Amino acid sequence: MTISKLWKYKGSRIRPRHKNSVVKTGALISVPVFLLLMTLFWKDHLWILYEKGVEDTFQNFTFNIPLIITSLTVSIVVPAAILFGWRYIFRKYSKLKKIYHRQKIARMILSNKFYDSKSVKSRITDRMVQKITYFPRFYYRVKDGHIIIKVAMDMSRFQQRFMELGKEFENGFFCDLVSTDMEDGFFTYKLLYDAGKNRISIDDAVVNKGSMKLMKHIDWAFDKLPHMLISGGTGGGKTYFILTLVKSLVASGADVRILDPKNADLADLEEVLNGKVFSRKNGIMMTLRKSVEDMMSRMDEMKNHPNYRTGENYSYLGYKPVFIIFDEYVAFMDMLDFKERDKAIQDIKQLVMLGRQAGFFLVAGAQRPDAKYFADGIRDQFNFRVSLGKMSETGYGMLFGDTDKKFIEKDIKGRGYAYAGSGNIMEFYSPLIPNGYDFLEEIRLAKEGTQGAQAATAASGSESAQVTTEEE
Repeated sequence: MTISKLWKYKGSRIRPRHKNSVVKTGALISVPVFLLLMTLFWKDHLWILYEKGVEDTFQNFTFNIPLIITSLTVSIVVPAAILFGWRYIFRKYSKLKKIYHRQKIARMILSNKFYDSKSVKSRITDRMVQKITYFPRFYYRVKDGHIIIKVAMDMSRFQQRFMELGKEFENGFFCDLVSTDMEDGFFTYKLLYDAGKNRISIDDAVVNKGSMKLMKHIDWAFDKLPHMLISGGTGGGKTYFILTLVKSLVASGADVRILDPKNADLADLEEVLNGKVFSRKNGIMMTLRKSVEDMMSRMDEMKNHPNYRTGENYSYLGYKPVFIIFDEYVAFMDMLDFKERDKAIQDIKQLVMLGRQAGFFLVAGAQRPDAKYFADGIRDQFNFRVSLGKMSETGYGMLFGDTDKKFIEKDIKGRGYAYAGSGNIMEFYSPLIPNGYDFLEEIRLAKEGTQGAQAATAASGSESAQVTTEEE
């Protein structure tokens, strides 16, 4: 057995002394500065003290009031300024934040009394003091943009509680819990650190093998997690995010159908997606019905396909995915009468319940996902959910359901939260769009590129068939 298997680096162990790490580190910097400044001010007197000795120096010593005031003022103000800026420095530099994080963990352990102690007599004061006899083994490290905390499962009376600290770490470090794991006698928490650094460009938001890249660590694997629900208020970046999805999906060769009942930004795509964009009520209702019929027809075709295999989906048989992009879903439902609304909801329900296997996916956008239009289990079928911009606690509850997640608002366009099927709600940043980006032109180019690739593939197939015939 190799040494690497016998010993794995777990990180820095948290000790009780870490509870004042920030102050101690600040003192290690400020105290030497104080002593250096005082030495510079009193260097002449110190030299006299060195030459004449203590007794002769103090016999002839005279108080220099201006020097005393100046030296003390400068020597105190400068280190104080350093300590005052310490908080900013810890926020600015990630390497120094590690000291702050270790302090937080130590204080959490102490404040929750996750330790055992006993009373012993102090040799110095001759009084009874508390001595820690057991302190849990917590290890902290930062790796690949993640904070990793390992807690030893040592059969102590706190063991069950040690496995329930995810929310404390999330809220304490302002991070997102990515995963928990149990291995080698340790319970491991993995938290995403500084999610903003994982934001990608719109050109990197590409579709590949049934999945779309949205952040460095977040993919929308629509083949496994079908249907997306997007919620957000005005100015939060919802429309730009939907346009990003459209551009990427068109570039992948998917069949994209746009429903924009407000006849706003998405309706402008009619210029490049002829016959695929609908803004009027009749067109939207017709598209929903036709999408259901197309889905049912494809399901029958798949069953009768010679290469059909149980458990395989549309892509295995060579079908293209179909995406119905439905912006302002709730606003449209409010426009309908009872019979029309019931018909539309029935079509939506069939798409989200049956669409995955056949390759029909719904992307619904709404300012508030009101429960009355996502009833009968419809909301639960949206396996990928995104909030963008500022939302109320009620809005978060409608989107993500019951959760004890602490939602923090930041004034950053395209920023919010996402549920990507992992069981955790994570901070989310939509792909970055450069200034002056022309969506219409880029989507047109993406469409033309896809059509050109398809024509080339068809021509190649035709030539191959011709060669085969000639050989025969």
